[in-house]
Amino acid sequence: MSPIAVASLSLLAMLGLIWAGMHVAVVLAVVSFVGVWLIRGDPSVAANLLAQASQDAIASHIFGVVPLFVLTGFLVAIADVGKDAFEVANQLLRRLRGGLGIATVASNAVFAAITGISIASAAVFTRVAVPEMLRFGYHPRFAVGVVAGSSVLGMLIPPSLLMILYGFLANQSVGDLFTAGIVPGLVLALAYSLGIVLMATLWPRSVYQDGQVQAAPDAPLLPVGTLVLKLLPSVLLIASVLGGLYAGFFTATEAGATGAAVALTIALLRRKLNLKSLWGVLTETGHVTVSVSFLIICATIYTRMLAMSGMPQFLVEWLTQLGLGPTGFLLIYIGLVILLGMIIDSSSILLIVLPLMLPMAEQYGLNLIWFGVVTVVAVEIGLLTPPFGLSVYVIKSTLQDQRITLGDIFRGTAPFTLMMFAVLLLLIFVPQLSLVLLKTPGG
Repeated sequence: MSPIAVASLSLLAMLGLIWAGMHVAVVLAVVSFVGVWLIRGDPSVAANLLAQASQDAIASHIFGVVPLFVLTGFLVAIADVGKDAFEVANQLLRRLRGGLGIATVASNAVFAAITGISIASAAVFTRVAVPEMLRFGYHPRFAVGVVAGSSVLGMLIPPSLLMILYGFLANQSVGDLFTAGIVPGLVLALAYSLGIVLMATLWPRSVYQDGQVQAAPDAPLLPVGTLVLKLLPSVLLIASVLGGLYAGFFTATEAGATGAAVALTIALLRRKLNLKSLWGVLTETGHVTVSVSFLIICATIYTRMLAMSGMPQFLVEWLTQLGLGPTGFLLIYIGLVILLGMIIDSSSILLIVLPLMLPMAEQYGLNLIWFGVVTVVAVEIGLLTPPFGLSVYVIKSTLQDQRITLGDIFRGTAPFTLMMFAVLLLLIFVPQLSLVLLKTPGG
């Protein structure tokens, strides 16, 4: 069997095993081991590749960025920073048409700039925002749809675990990726907000349960001083992490350490943390870190197996013969990523497609930082699309109201999926939106 055939069969086997329920890292390791064995005809070569990749893959201090940002996210969730951000946004925006929906988007954007985990955003705002919107007459589908749609901001607005994973796989600066994600994240949040206003104005029945604008909530307005105090932790975290990173005061790893220190201080000052909850946070951080590190190790093994098979070079030559330019390649790539997003999770998509597609992106001269932003947005669309929209399932499992079905949530996310796709096309055809904040946007 030729090496190209082995690589092709490995891709099919990988998709089948992941769909069957096997952990993606285990699938990558097993498929890569068998693939190298078949290509070289010697199991000892495959075993040596596994050992060498395990030693090399995460032997760098930069991998400290993973546990630090994960720890920051868990501490922020315990300290109720997301809840406070929603309360402030609610006070400022609730008199607008669709105001609570816009408040959810705004607070999710703030929460995303601190945690970088979409699933955490979905869980937090399902508990915080959905009951509030239902209480004031918003349509249940809209309430869950806006939470699911805005939760994807967690992986676009830095810090972002997906961008960290992309940076390792593509050998690109995590700090540059974070910087490149700021403007696209804000553009997506603005697109959602404008879309909500249009929906509430032109199709009120899609936003309000009885099709009419609801009266403003009768709860008293909070004093300005209280609003400032509620928003202060978010401002401190964003300024210390993103401000210091963008100003060049420290690296991405140091930014993660700063964020974790500030988040720990806030949680302690608010008396939200005791020894039991701190141990729980540290344990969960360890679980996530080990999971991500295992994924990176196995992705390294998979990448080396593909390089050994010659599959990337074969695909580059094949696409060149087809006469596809950079735009044609990119559209095919985006279509593939969105299609995979319907059946497997975000990390798995990156681990499967990037080792194959990055050589082709380099061959076409595409900027890999911009390519990373486009990739993350395309992958995140998969969080909202059936049948495997992960954010949708998180919202369903977190909801207290059993009257809202899984189908209702998917239908509620549909307008936000379309808005996200429109922003994706904008980012593809206007690359400067992703590169404008970089000091060397062309490099």
